[in-house]
Amino acid sequence: MASKIFLTGTPGVGKTTVLRRIVQELRGKGILVGGMITEEVRERGVRVGFRVTDVLTGTEGWLASTKQAVGPRIGRYVVDLGGLEGIGVKALTNALSDSNVRVIVLDEVGPMELFSKEFKAAVRNTVSSTKSVIGTIHYRANDPLLHEIRAARGIKTVIVTMENRASLPTQIVEEVLSQMTSVEHSPD
Repeated sequence: MASKIFLTGTPGVGKTTVLRRIVQELRGKGILVGGMITEEVRERGVRVGFRVTDVLTGTEGWLASTKQAVGPRIGRYVVDLGGLEGIGVKALTNALSDSNVRVIVLDEVGPMELFSKEFKAAVRNTVSSTKSVIGTIHYRANDPLLHEIRAARGIKTVIVTMENRASLPTQIVEEVLSQMTSVEHSPD
């Protein structure tokens, strides 16, 4: 069975940073990684929104912004469903269908992303796939999809802390590679 690992932790603890390092380490070992990562965008030191990036192609767009006029609102941010679905959902779908992609990253299953039915469907498809999945889930968000992920058999949840965040990328990469090796060498 493929590894299914979701990182969680308080905002700002470094979940996305851990995920980015995992992607770098896997790529360094010749593993093709697909999926999506979201990051905050700052202008003159002030956060103005969040960007979504397809890790395979590098395509970027807005997930949410203070400048967005139309869409669901979370605090002072307006979610750009077009950016989320056109880049994030597409990144997940493409990673699922590309036989060369061995690991899919999914950052983040959180309140902004959960406005999209297409995103929720892509997450369910990704989690139920035979590929390894490493994702992040919002610490306190309350949604049936998050309950499914947290309660699912075979999914490991890791809490990122200030104390473990430096060592987690290597530990998770070793776990994913070990699982891949055992699957590749198991008898049919």
